Amino acid sequence: MRAAAVHSNLIFLWGTPRSMSTAFLRMMLERGDHEVFHEPFSSIVVQGRTAVGDYTATSHDELLKLLEERAGDHPVFVKETTEYDYLTTGGDRIPEVGRHTFIIRDPRRVIPSHYAMNPDMACGEIGYGHQVEMARRVRETTGVRPYVVEAEELLTDAPGAVERYCRHLGIPFLESSLSWQPGDQQVWSRTSQWHRDAAGSSHFIRAERTYESTVDNNRFLYDCYWHHRPDYHVLRKWARSHAVSAA
Repeated sequence: MRAAAVHSNLIFLWGTPRSMSTAFLRMMLERGDHEVFHEPFSSIVVQGRTAVGDYTATSHDELLKLLEERAGDHPVFVKETTEYDYLTTGGDRIPEVGRHTFIIRDPRRVIPSHYAMNPDMACGEIGYGHQVEMARRVRETTGVRPYVVEAEELLTDAPGAVERYCRHLGIPFLESSLSWQPGDQQVWSRTSQWHRDAAGSSHFIRAERTYESTVDNNRFLYDCYWHHRPDYHVLRKWARSHAVSAA
């Protein structure tokens, strides 16, 4: 019984950097019915540790055990970036724990935004390859194709997109969570410079930015786009299949 409760109570959202995943996390914070964690796996990669309540995890296995313990008492939501490959760095058990969902965004918008934040980025850090590999491993482990949200739908029909997400997970849809007060949040303080748009927002809204370097005028970004485009379209096809089945 407790194992079933943990599985039901522990939700993961995996997104590439700049995919609106932090705005989605902000919506989950506004709900108030889940304990929310922001990028704890990447914190271990970058800092060697991450805090879970009064405890500190220094490995992905320790982190999973602590998250499972907390999910035994109350619902937990974990948003994670796929900038890194967790499956080959001690995260083999990740697909076995909880319920895994994914958020995707058009790489033509993701890549210039990521490059503007980190001009030294490696092509693999854009994250679609790691994201689709995690999704495939979840499917292999569970036998079920995981749920995929398209960020663009949060901009055109946030109530519909979030309601479908909640229905899939069997949690209440709270329309009041679709708007919030702007401001930085403690949960993302380690990487707050990356989340200025989310901190300045009051709902799901497109940040109308132009970038000096794009996939159309920068050869490195162009090559990265064509490298990641197939993985993006794998998950986009999965997202569209959910939309068809829900219709």
